[in-house]
Amino acid sequence: MTLQEQYTKEIRPNLYKELGLKNIFQVPRPVKIVVNVGVGEAISNKKILEDIGAELTQITGQKAIITLARKSIAAFKIRKGMPIGVKVTLRGKKMYDFFEKLTRIVLPRFRDFAGLSENAVDRSGNLNIGITEQTLFPEIEYDKISKLHGLQATVVVRAKSRDDAKVLWEKLGVPFKKIAQA
Repeated sequence: MTLQEQYTKEIRPNLYKELGLKNIFQVPRPVKIVVNVGVGEAISNKKILEDIGAELTQITGQKAIITLARKSIAAFKIRKGMPIGVKVTLRGKKMYDFFEKLTRIVLPRFRDFAGLSENAVDRSGNLNIGITEQTLFPEIEYDKISKLHGLQATVVVRAKSRDDAKVLWEKLGVPFKKIAQA
């Protein structure tokens, strides 16, 4: 059973009862995942954006787009409109597939991984995960990468409160750190 089917058939009805909601459409649900890589080196080396875009496409299964600077920052030698990063926005089936891979394969591959911090969930309930190396993804071959880089994955949720969203993340299998009882 895929994560999307599990959410639809088991998790959503359970959350509906558990949270005591009046309408099934009020149940918290993931909307999209934005995977982003900021590349400061792109100012001097334009080819690196293509390489990172290809890796991101391989990881997510969807073509990555190059992001441009919104404003000029003199200290970093960035001008408005310069290419400075790569991103992918996933929705629907690809979103659920990537989320399942992220929580069940990639996160456990972190060295000394004890779970995500409670601070990974922001005030709106969105889940923000920083990944230190792209080599944690099984699609990436270590021999074929040009440069190690990290990436940021933001899972956007539609929920009434942070607490409702946190319940959803736990039901979807996001590993949070266990707080030691004194």
